[in-house]
Amino acid sequence: MSNPIIIWSKIDEAPALATYSLFPVVKSFAKYANVDVKQSDISVAGRVLATFGLAEDELAKLGELVAKDEANVIKLPNVSASVGQLKECIAELQEKGYKIPDFPENPQTDEEKENRAKYATCLGSAVNPVLRQGNSDRRSAVAVKKFAQKHPHRLRDFAPDCKSYVAMMSDGDFYSNEKSVVTDKEDTFTIELNGKELIKFDVENKELISASFMSTDALGAFLAQTIKDAEAKGLLWSLHLKATMMKVSDPIVFGHAVEIFFEDVFAKYADEFAKLGVNPDLGIGDILLKIEKSDKKAEIEQTIKDTILAGKPNIAMVDSDNLITNLHASNDIIIDASMPPVIRDGGKMWNKDGKTQECIAVIPDRTFATLYDEILEDVKRNGQFDVTTMGHVSNVGLMAKKAEEYGSHPYTFKASEDGKMEVKNSAGEAVMSFDVKEGDVWRAWRAKDLPIRDWVRLAVERATLTNDPIVFWLDENRPHDANLIKYVNEYLKDHKTDGLTIETMAPREAMAYALKRVREGKNTITVTGNAIRDYLTDLFPILELGTSAKMMSIVPLLAGGGLFETGAGGSAPKHVEQFLKEGHLRWDSLGEFLAIAESLRMIANKTGDSKVAEMVKAVDAANEAYLDNNNSPSRKVGEPDNKASHYYYAKYWAEALAKSEDKELADKFAPIAKELAANEDAIIKEMLAAEGNPADAGGYFMFDDEKATKAMRPSETFNKIIDAI
Repeated sequence: MSNPIIIWSKIDEAPALATYSLFPVVKSFAKYANVDVKQSDISVAGRVLATFGLAEDELAKLGELVAKDEANVIKLPNVSASVGQLKECIAELQEKGYKIPDFPENPQTDEEKENRAKYATCLGSAVNPVLRQGNSDRRSAVAVKKFAQKHPHRLRDFAPDCKSYVAMMSDGDFYSNEKSVVTDKEDTFTIELNGKELIKFDVENKELISASFMSTDALGAFLAQTIKDAEAKGLLWSLHLKATMMKVSDPIVFGHAVEIFFEDVFAKYADEFAKLGVNPDLGIGDILLKIEKSDKKAEIEQTIKDTILAGKPNIAMVDSDNLITNLHASNDIIIDASMPPVIRDGGKMWNKDGKTQECIAVIPDRTFATLYDEILEDVKRNGQFDVTTMGHVSNVGLMAKKAEEYGSHPYTFKASEDGKMEVKNSAGEAVMSFDVKEGDVWRAWRAKDLPIRDWVRLAVERATLTNDPIVFWLDENRPHDANLIKYVNEYLKDHKTDGLTIETMAPREAMAYALKRVREGKNTITVTGNAIRDYLTDLFPILELGTSAKMMSIVPLLAGGGLFETGAGGSAPKHVEQFLKEGHLRWDSLGEFLAIAESLRMIANKTGDSKVAEMVKAVDAANEAYLDNNNSPSRKVGEPDNKASHYYYAKYWAEALAKSEDKELADKFAPIAKELAANEDAIIKEMLAAEGNPADAGGYFMFDDEKATKAMRPSETFNKIIDAI
């Protein structure tokens, strides 16, 4: 019988850099439990090359694997590429000698259209729907929660008269236009605009199909009003969208915001922008790239700068020093990464002067905006949370089989003309119909019966294990949720629920319920759809733990295997920026450490292998020691960073194995533990000596393995010990 295999994903940015240091440790230790650990490249660069036949399609292989019982995948956070990021990746690969075409923004020829279709598969959240063939169980490990309470991070107080608030549309948004149906048989549906077929797809029996659209006329009026309100009230204007998961719909919404905020710029240079092929959906950053070919470059740059500096109103900044606003690129303002800091930082964001300022948080669609509105208003009323006593909010999220993939390919469209957008069955009957205008954003999404049934099961399982209440975040006034409530009520009957607290509430009320319990030090299990899952599993970890990277994410796959995700990568670009500048990587690999434990635990539970079980005990002990000794990477250059944290993790792991009840493991790792401990000063000194200067990783989207290894493994003493295991 072959050894169990753990697949370790090779991805992007800071987690990818950290892998160069951590992976040799994990592989060297795990082999003594007869477990093989192998890498699989699902990075943006790897997927681009695979799309054009220049590399193995590792994502497709993993897609096949997660449908099997033996699947055991540790998935680090990957880049959900925007068009801008994809173009940067393409340019880097071309510089490295790969013969791939440019990204065709406005494809005209058949070849350009084909290339655009290929590149579309690399945009946005392309990895997650393939691998997430199970629902999400995301929570904080007990040791991590206790550590955060013992060593609380800072949450900034709100001013007594804080003016910050969430602005959302009152009409014409996705929430107001939603419709939903449940199929009663297998069928083939089509989406049509004025009778012209846009896409055809097969549906299962008891499948939930929903659709809606946003009026761009209503959107434009709403955005213009929020800008006026921000100026009148002296507030910072900030936009919050999800242009990665909602990779078709939200970039269009983003583009409207760009045009309206910089209205004078677009009016003044309309002819020039038309000539250059400027697309507002790609943000100000893309405009600055395109005007490199314009003889009006300096003039346009200055006009954009003047608009920002005029501060009518001030706009939220991604980088104040370089006047990069949150309209620079759609991927810069991912709502799950941008709204939690507003709560954390006293209702403020950064302005052009490098200072924090109270803000209007503009979240156009009410479908999800209300949950942020409720928490912001709660903290304004009741004061900031106490990290040392606040309860824990975990999540069971519906996401299996691409459930609720909002605003993504292939079911999202920008209406090309006025008329009727319809969803029809095979008999040609319209099961849903919408009156749209040219430019409106229409989207459909789906959820299959089996994932919904499993979602309910997983929620009840968590409640039974913890005795915490479970709350289904479902709005009976929303057609999609109203149908989901029927599924939930039906499938709850399949389980023993006596003694359990089970509630169903709309997002605003559910948030209020959870926050009341948080302030009482009580735990709550949130049970949500896919988008809210994404939002809450960043929001609460950032407030409770200081970062979502410390959250544990377990995906029990429907086929019996496991997918273990290691936190969020929203801050990863900043980490890489610092690393390339100073050789210091502040990425915390705790998420990876926790995933290793759960991955091995699944093997031990399935096989009953005592050696793997001993390895699990040792990893658990190492994780506790890592937290107890506060070995997380420092943010400051010249202090221990991610590389040093891997040394401490290896040391604690070896020390735990040296005490193992398995004599073979104990005999093997006792001298290793002794050697690691004896050489601590030399190892840390060698690691710190590599800091303070620019690091060369040989790229950004595709690191050079030799250069990145050298940069991330600077201690010869540590390397010799690990490589000799």
